Amino acid sequence: MPATKDRFRGFLPIVIDIETSGLDYQTNAILEICAIPITYQNLQWEMGHCWHEHVLPFDNAVIDESAFQVHGIIPDHPFRQAISETDMINKLADHIKQLLKKTRCFKAILVGHNAHFDLSFLQAAISRSQVSQFPMHPFTTIDTATLGAFLHGETVLAKILRKSKVPYSINEAHSAYYDAVVTAKFFCKALNQKKS
Repeated sequence: MPATKDRFRGFLPIVIDIETSGLDYQTNAILEICAIPITYQNLQWEMGHCWHEHVLPFDNAVIDESAFQVHGIIPDHPFRQAISETDMINKLADHIKQLLKKTRCFKAILVGHNAHFDLSFLQAAISRSQVSQFPMHPFTTIDTATLGAFLHGETVLAKILRKSKVPYSINEAHSAYYDAVVTAKFFCKALNQKKS
């Protein structure tokens, strides 16, 4: 099996999950984000350290009540210890650059469940933060919904995890941290089952 940098043409797969204040990447805000690198260690694909932040809505962001019925995040709760969107983007960029240096990959690639949803919100935040040369592929992703459809005939994360025998708790779902962890576990399991 090749090194991490050789498996995906020099891209480092990073599972990213976000929770938002709605479904429109242009008007709604990122409220929570988790990023988990996937690397080849000890003769198998493994999850790396979870990078996780709570995020303050950007100025004039639209806050949809329906989103809170899903994830339960209260944007102005004092115990969230949330940081600004710009700080989050800069911290994530620095974190990814460190991972790229360590793995000798040249750019990250977002792995996610319905990955273009997460990427669209991330790209909008990058644009608002005026960060140039963010170290992630701007449009290519690895989508675990598509992978689940291919492997198990399912696109719903909970059903994919059940068929993959990855433990899943509906009570913990819809937090960026938890959803990123279970998505990363599924992705690693799928990679490790493919030997070549």
